Amino acid sequence: MSKVLVVEDDLTLSAGLCFELDMSGYLTVAAYTCDKARQLLLADSFDLMLLDVNLLDGSGFELCREAKRNLPKLPVIFLTANDLDEDVLGGFDLGADDYITKPFNVQILKRRMEVALRRGGGKVKEEKFDDGFLCLDLGGLSAVRNGEKLTITPNEYKILRLLLANSGNIVTRQVLLSRLWDCDGNYIDDHTLTVTVNRMRAKLEDADHSYIRTVRGMGYIWTGARI
Repeated sequence: MSKVLVVEDDLTLSAGLCFELDMSGYLTVAAYTCDKARQLLLADSFDLMLLDVNLLDGSGFELCREAKRNLPKLPVIFLTANDLDEDVLGGFDLGADDYITKPFNVQILKRRMEVALRRGGGKVKEEKFDDGFLCLDLGGLSAVRNGEKLTITPNEYKILRLLLANSGNIVTRQVLLSRLWDCDGNYIDDHTLTVTVNRMRAKLEDADHSYIRTVRGMGYIWTGARI
């Protein structure tokens, strides 16, 4: 799973973008200021950074310069309203992998992210599973069990993406809870997570096919193989 740092001071745009990317199998971390982004870049590792130019406490251009100096292999894509030719050229001169002006098409952004990740050696998301009984195409938002199409909720898709991208490894309840919310935008609680996973299991599994294993007190493991 690719981890993406989203540096954007418009909270609504940041939340919407993180939601879209999380739904597409990325793990996003939001920063609203240059200072916070610097802290995160020092404390964690990322596969790609999406970066606005005009931030509350500084310039995204300067942040890109610093990031490329310290992390030269980190792909950077500017997402900005600054559409002057000199801004675009300046972004590329600083080492940016792409420069996208607002408003933008999210689907096109995802394709450009995939290109930047491949070029930078990052992890491109894995979104498919097929063992002959269960067929999941998370990018296409489809799930079929034994030839029957399943109805999967948005939170169930998010859980599946996280589990599938970390196949064979524990995905903790804390990580899952941080990625799930209800129709009003509120994060769900521990009990609701348990109910959601159990409901999802009932859809995907039968007596002869088990895909999700519970690690008591910790989280869940996807036990199937990926394609």
